[in-house]
Amino acid sequence: MAERTVVWTDTAVRQRREILKYWTKRNNSTKYAEKLIRITKDRIKVLLNNPLSYKLTNYSETREAAMGHFSIYYKTTATQLIITAFWDNRQVPKKLLELIQKQE
Repeated sequence: MAERTVVWTDTAVRQRREILKYWTKRNNSTKYAEKLIRITKDRIKVLLNNPLSYKLTNYSETREAAMGHFSIYYKTTATQLIITAFWDNRQVPKKLLELIQKQE
């Protein structure tokens, strides 16, 4: 079996960037943002090895990997792990629904 590659959608990249900027500005330090980057990388490694291990959502073939206050929403194919959203779970859930529905 071929190894999966990680593909970030533009939406997920933008969300992650905004979250990292927010925490860097709020804390006047990059320490928390760096921690979040490490946690995200570790979670992606798990997803690559066990893509079906996280819960299936109500959205078409989308799964959610929770990481405390944050979640990675993703889809898989035989060759790709597609990250569709990087979400701060403290936000309004309706915004997430709108984002995911645009990508379907």
